[in-house]
Amino acid sequence: MIDPIMANETMRTVNFIHTQIKDDLIVSFALYLADDPTDVESLTLIRTPNYEGFLEECERGVKVSLELEEKGLLKEVAFNRNAAAVYLRTSECSFELDLSRVESVDIKEMLNVLKVMNFDGRIETSGS
Repeated sequence: MIDPIMANETMRTVNFIHTQIKDDLIVSFALYLADDPTDVESLTLIRTPNYEGFLEECERGVKVSLELEEKGLLKEVAFNRNAAAVYLRTSECSFELDLSRVESVDIKEMLNVLKVMNFDGRIETSGS
């Protein structure tokens, strides 16, 4: 399980979440920017199961990017409903996200898409 103290990113506030279940499975977090509250930064999780058969085994899974910079494959998700937080660990780094500004229906949809993304059990999950 991810230890939030060990996360190599400071906690980032999420303004809203966009999710999609189509050919691509997407969870995109709009991250608040303290230096420009009128702008956001996108942390995107994407998986395209229909095309994974064309990839090497080590390239399959949920790809994570911050803006346009790839941050590796998603390895672990820990959700803490009481703290309104989610912790993400990739093959390269980790993120600690504050979901307190996000509507509960959007958090529920995020959890649903993450569950669909993890159809093959590649992601270690924990939390309530």
